This record gives sequence, structure tokens and C-alpha cells, in this order.
Amino acid sequence: MESLFDTVAGLPLHPLIVHFAVVLLPLAVIGVLAAIWIPRTGKRYLTLSGIGVLLGTLATFIARQSGEALAERVGLPQRHSDLGTYLFFSALIFLLVTSLLIRHWKKTQNEKVNPLGVIATVVGLIVIGLSILTGHTGAEAVWKSRIAGGQEVSSGTAAGTISMSEVALHNSPEDCWSAVNGKVYDLTQWIDKHPGGAVVIKALCGQDGTAGFTSEHGGKEKPEQQLASYLIGNLNSG
Repeated sequence: MESLFDTVAGLPLHPLIVHFAVVLLPLAVIGVLAAIWIPRTGKRYLTLSGIGVLLGTLATFIARQSGEALAERVGLPQRHSDLGTYLFFSALIFLLVTSLLIRHWKKTQNEKVNPLGVIATVVGLIVIGLSILTGHTGAEAVWKSRIAGGQEVSSGTAAGTISMSEVALHNSPEDCWSAVNGKVYDLTQWIDKHPGGAVVIKALCGQDGTAGFTSEHGGKEKPEQQLASYLIGNLNSG
């Protein structure tokens, strides 16, 4: 049974919702900080910014849950997952502080920066920093190996294929390529997520892993889908 946070209309929910978390949330935080430090221009938008923080926090929760569902399908780097968790809890704290701040200002009408405003500023800056890091690590997980792989393939063998000698150069856990059934995969990000343990994938780095993969996962849909997400090119059989 698929998770509630798994897919929408056949597409993974995580990349669809994560942009709300890493774009809407920082913008809303900036709005709150502007209200704190430039009250005459920003205070009128405080409630609107507070709503944005609420929606952004909700988005981080959904992104976190959908990320876990996506990890079960294709894997996600541990650092990205950890940062998503930190972002959610820091956003939750900022939402609480913002709520207290709005309540305080409505009661006192005092526009001077108080300790609550200072706390909100510190937590808000943390939220913004985590938003940037979370978004960056997510984009890096999706595109870095593919871009690097594409650049390296162009200097390899004919017709854009990758030779086994090229695969053999990527033989470490920090840079792990493997060939399976005539295709080449960058498994670097999958090493720490492999349910059977990292050592199994490390043994395939720089090697033709067809025999190992086929004997363990041949004909199984989920492992084949997971492997396909790391495809970077075809193996040159010449």
C-alpha cells in the first residue's frame, strides 16, 4: 500500500511540495524579520507573513514525510534527509515564536524590538540557512552526478557510451560507478541507503555488477526502478 505522501497522479510528491518548503518558508521568514526590524514598513504584513510561515512549516512536514516515501523507492542522501528534519523542527519553533510575537504586538502596540523579536531573528536566520542547505543538497543529489557524468562521458569512448576502463576509475565510496546489464550507474548516493548494507554496494564500485545484481534482484520491479534512477549512460561493449 502506497503512503499518503508517496505519489500524486503518478508523480512523486516530494519534488512537487519541496519547493514550497524551500521558497515560501524563507520568504515568509524574511517578511517577519522585516516587521521586527522595520516596523513602520513591515508590521502591516506581519499577519500575512505569519500565514506564510504556517503554510511553509506545513510544507516542510509534507516534504519530510514524502521524502521518506521517496527514499524507499529510489534512495535519498542521508545529509539531505537530516537537513529536512532539522528544517521542519526549526520552522516549527519559528512558527511558535512568530505566533507569540503577533499576539504580543496586538496587545501592547509596542513596536520596539524586544527579546522575543531577537529570538525570532536568530531562529529565522537558522530557518533560512537550513532552507538553502536542504534545497542545495536535494538538487545536488539529483543533478550533480548526472552533470559530472555527462561531462566525463564526452571525453570517453565513441557515441557517448562509457567504457569499462572509465567505470574502473570510479572505484571508491566517494565516487562509485558500476555497470549492470550494459548500462552504467553512479551509485555514490545509494551506498548509505542500500537496505542490504553499504558494503554490498562498495564491492561494486568500479566493477561490472551484473552478476551480483541479477542473482539478488533480477526480475524484481522495485530494485530495478531504484537502480534506473542512477543511470548515467550506456556501457561501450567494444
